[in-house]
Amino acid sequence: MKNGRVAAAPRAVPGAWAALVWLFAVLAPAALAADLRLTYLGAAGWEMKSGDVVVLVDPYLSRIRYGGPRVDDGRRHFGGEDIPVSDTALIDRTIERADYILVQHAHPDHILDVPYIAKKTGAKVIATETANNILRAYGVPDEQLYTVQGGEDYEFGDFSVRVVPSLHSALGQKGYFSSERYHEVPKAPLRIIDHIEGGALMFLVRLGGKDVLTMGSMNFFENEVAALKPDVLLAGAGSSRTEIYRYTERLLKAAGLPDVVIPTHWDNFFVPYEDEASQDLARNEKVEPFVQEASAASPKSRIIVPRHLVPIVLQD
Repeated sequence: MKNGRVAAAPRAVPGAWAALVWLFAVLAPAALAADLRLTYLGAAGWEMKSGDVVVLVDPYLSRIRYGGPRVDDGRRHFGGEDIPVSDTALIDRTIERADYILVQHAHPDHILDVPYIAKKTGAKVIATETANNILRAYGVPDEQLYTVQGGEDYEFGDFSVRVVPSLHSALGQKGYFSSERYHEVPKAPLRIIDHIEGGALMFLVRLGGKDVLTMGSMNFFENEVAALKPDVLLAGAGSSRTEIYRYTERLLKAAGLPDVVIPTHWDNFFVPYEDEASQDLARNEKVEPFVQEASAASPKSRIIVPRHLVPIVLQD
């Protein structure tokens, strides 16, 4: 290589081989520049892939029906005292492998499927003390668990992640608050009401040449987000954001008006993936107002509304 150009192949190399050597030298850098593929799993769940690395965030696929009014749709309705069950067949069809799992908090729509996925894949899990104690209750071994509280910034060679302290959504007309924690391993199996929040996190994932900031709720610490300036923001877009003062404007400005904004945790995660009519309604009622707010707050940002299990490819 001279002056940034590919040097000519040696004369000793036959013509055909010389052409191949030159072609590899020119094309290899482009081939090795891995894209980042983001796939929405529903709720706050994501699969992130770049090269050989697979990172899952709050991978919840079972989409069981719990809480709220009972609906006569032929599916089981779980009450607070019931023990939820993962849809392992669906998980097996959808998740092939994982290297890391990031858990933002320990409510069922974030952690329910993590024990099965962690044991199936052997993935390392980064989560709070409460979340990891729930995983221990279901037999996930300690060597797979990294316990964090926010502020950690870990290098794993193939990717790195900064753990960001956060806040849960303001539910029930701002009535929601939980300080419960599992400092010891609870007894499994857990009921719905035993899946406590246990503290809320966000993650700045550095993968595929991008900094991706995740959100598991419609709330945040403004000063924590302002320190990050991500390329991609997975922005909590559920209706509880309306309980927060100028939520979308403050969030996007704190994040430095990211190049790409993708709404998350907006869907009706109580219904199956194939219930497209319900999902389209959720897009219209929840996502479109957020898209309008985000467009007004950050006109230059590219806003992508995800569809379940359809990869979004971001090139470097």
